Parts: sequence; C-alpha cells; structure tokens
Amino acid sequence: MERTFLVVGSLSAALAVGLGAFGAHGLRDRLTPEMLAVFETGVRYHLVHALALVVVALVAARWPQAPAVGLAGWAFVAGTVLFSGSLYLVAVTGTRWLGAITPLGGAAFLVGWLALAWSAWRLAP
Repeated sequence: MERTFLVVGSLSAALAVGLGAFGAHGLRDRLTPEMLAVFETGVRYHLVHALALVVVALVAARWPQAPAVGLAGWAFVAGTVLFSGSLYLVAVTGTRWLGAITPLGGAAFLVGWLALAWSAWRLAP
C-alpha cells in the first residue's frame, strides 16, 4: 500500500506542477482572470493533496497497523480527481455546471484528513 501511495502521490505532484506551469504560461492569455483563478485553485489543492498522499505512504510504511490510512489515501485520490479535475474542466471549457461536482471532491478531502487523524489517534499509546 505504501508504495502505491508514494508512486501515485509523486506522479500527482508532478502533474500538478506541470498543470500549474501550463496555467501560468499557456492559459494566461486564453482565460479570463476569474477562470484562471479557478484553474489555480485546482492546482493548489491538487499539489497539497499529492503531498498528503506522500504522507499517507510514509504513515503506512511506519505504522502498517494504522486502521484507516488506506481510506485516507484513496479519499485523497478521489478528492483530487473530483475537486481539482472539475475545477480544471470548468476553467478550460467554461461549463459551469461541472462546478456541482467540486463539493464532492471537497468532501472526499475531508474524509481523507479525518481518516488520517483517526489513524493517528488509534496509534496513540
């Protein structure tokens, strides 16, 4: 499990950096300032949760008995796809109804952080 989340987190971080550069250089003249800000929000949450996946991998390696660490990792993956992915699509396509998906990704992020907290709590002496 730890290798999976380390690989997925690392690749996700690389993708976030690439998308951030694309947004800053390739989309600056193509999107309105409002839509560019939407895209940048997607990148910011994407990168933060890519790093969260690396943390999940480290926790899983150090404490394999952590009860909900796998749930945390998969929730971060789902959150990235739903939250950041929907923001990228809204910004690039202008299809605003896709923004209705964004809160589902936010909820997945919350589940991930709560599952990670639960795992840490259960590991306490």
